[in-house]
Amino acid sequence: MVENSELRKAGLKVTLPRVKILQMLDSAEQRHMSAEDVYKALMEAGEDVGLATVYRVLTQFEAAGLVVRHNFDGGHAVFELADSGHHDHMVCVDSGEVIEFFDPEIEKRQKEVVREHGFELVDHNLVLYVRKKK
Repeated sequence: MVENSELRKAGLKVTLPRVKILQMLDSAEQRHMSAEDVYKALMEAGEDVGLATVYRVLTQFEAAGLVVRHNFDGGHAVFELADSGHHDHMVCVDSGEVIEFFDPEIEKRQKEVVREHGFELVDHNLVLYVRKKK
């Protein structure tokens, strides 16, 4: 099972709650999920995993590099699997929807700005807060 090898590779013991949570994050339609979202999805699937366990496992996954935590303004933490390349986010201020995007021009310009100021880019996180046009 892929989940088992992912957990072992991350240095985590394979337990049923960890496997279920990893499967849920991998198969969910929603790519950015809060701990509460994961808990509700597990409950709907008939899985008996407590909310405290979900929080604990997500924190372990973050420390092991399996998930990335985002703390977008005005909302609670959401998690996404750390399986994709770099991307930026748009967050709808009305619905809370998170939209991923990648724009090579934005990436290029950020590097230029950093270089113009005499620095080198180590990492970045771009979040645009948006609203549907009326």
